[in-house]
Amino acid sequence: MSLTVRQLVLAMLDRQLLLERQSLDVAEAVRQVCALQAQAPASPYLALWNRVRDFAPADLDAAFADGRIVKATLMRLTLHAVHAEDYEPYRAAMLSTLRASRLYDRRFTATGLTPDDADALLPELAGFLKHPRTGVQVEDEVTGPHGAHAHRVWWALRTFAPLHHAPNGGPWSFTQPNSYRASSAAPAPAPQEADAGVQRLFLDYLRAFGPASAQDFARFTLLTRAVTTRALHELGDQVVRVPGPGRAALFDLADAAVPADDTPAPPRLLPMWDSTLLAHAVPGRLMPPEYRPLVVRRNGDVLPCLLVDGQVAGVWRAADGGLELTAFRRLDKAAWQGLTDEAEKLSALLTDRDPAVYRRYGHWWDKGIPGAERVLVKP
Repeated sequence: MSLTVRQLVLAMLDRQLLLERQSLDVAEAVRQVCALQAQAPASPYLALWNRVRDFAPADLDAAFADGRIVKATLMRLTLHAVHAEDYEPYRAAMLSTLRASRLYDRRFTATGLTPDDADALLPELAGFLKHPRTGVQVEDEVTGPHGAHAHRVWWALRTFAPLHHAPNGGPWSFTQPNSYRASSAAPAPAPQEADAGVQRLFLDYLRAFGPASAQDFARFTLLTRAVTTRALHELGDQVVRVPGPGRAALFDLADAAVPADDTPAPPRLLPMWDSTLLAHAVPGRLMPPEYRPLVVRRNGDVLPCLLVDGQVAGVWRAADGGLELTAFRRLDKAAWQGLTDEAEKLSALLTDRDPAVYRRYGHWWDKGIPGAERVLVKP
């Protein structure tokens, strides 16, 4: 029997712990959902609040501090929080893409340096980053000999070198200026390690976001079609093709389950750049196409979303001592009650941490976000 569009939505929500919060250690929760988008420091915290029962921000503080969860540039060339044991294989999978995105970019090639020149700096960088350092310190001590090009060289290195962002305070463990520290990963994994990393990442992706197509995986990672096709071939019967709507072939883990069509999807207040909105080919499974321009801004910002019955229905922001919820369409009383209950709980968490979370993105509301209804919720 062919899967329905609704079942694909429910399958991802289930695997992302968004159908029901689970009692999990934060590191295990991060591992189960593959990776959490971490461009905004608050987002991994709010993502886990949506997914983990009785989530305590201090637990994530501790996991970042003791290195059980690490923050690094990985999929889509953006910052992700991942389980420490997943970082090395994920980086091996992504390294060719990370390197090419920087070393063949005109901002680096304009320096007159070659990729070999950049690689030659990696041992010195690793030694310097045995202890957390800021980017300015790296530019002074490691890339400084390249003079006016020091900043561009560091811009390239910090994307593909084996390093993590180091926790440095603030309400969400990371604040400006960023600090960095070396990881134990090899600067250049062997080709077989890269292939194994792609296969590991593909399996983890399906476990967290499947069933999905090869195009979906490419969207999540920015890996090429050739790399994805090779991984599918090498995975053999660990991955099976499943029937579904549309023309794209869908793949899943051989033992994976999919919820029934009539499974309810509870309301959620997703953080900025939640991974569920970036894990499949555009427009994604949760995003009605007509709302995408309202949520995904031209510079790539993905606003905090209201989720109603498994679909984006609006956006939210911190405002006036609480949370302002903007619905793009008229919602019924039950939907508003569910959203209000969630907003009251989230607002209480933010009151203790950062009542003005995502303040720097308020200009999108200043420019005008159309809404059918707006509600202000205070703790």
